[in-house]
Amino acid sequence: MKEIFLLAALVSVLRADEITRLVGEINGFHEQVKFGTLCKGNPTNKHRKCDSFGCGNYGARRAGGTRKHMGLDIVCTDGDTVLAPFDVKINGPASPYKKGVKPAINNGLNLSGQGLCFKLFYVKPVKTSGTMKKGEKLGTMLPMQKVYTGITSHVHVQMCDKSDPTKYF
Repeated sequence: MKEIFLLAALVSVLRADEITRLVGEINGFHEQVKFGTLCKGNPTNKHRKCDSFGCGNYGARRAGGTRKHMGLDIVCTDGDTVLAPFDVKINGPASPYKKGVKPAINNGLNLSGQGLCFKLFYVKPVKTSGTMKKGEKLGTMLPMQKVYTGITSHVHVQMCDKSDPTKYF
């Protein structure tokens, strides 16, 4: 009975999409979210395989095995349009590198939508706040080849909690 009262109270203050998500969680059912196209030139979200710089899968070894890759790399050509994979809220800019590190590419976005929080790196954003609809231009893929000649250019997708994003692709 307490659960029904609590649910009724929540219904009065939550949006329909929030209610659906909460009911799904209560019932142990979670409809799997899937990312739409991230890079205009890669409509199937092909993942970066291994190249001379390493592999693009989540958990791939970095720095001689001292750390792990905490995201998934989606192939994207330098200069291509990066799209909103679903309706998103832009929570601000995001940087893949810590302050003091001097990389040539240190741009990205912190986004949320569909109950997920995630970051996209190596993207020059169109804007750093507000909302975007699925398929709208979030930004432009930055020129990775100028910094890492021979790497497979890519957008790095990293969940805010650093969990594996692969299941969403």
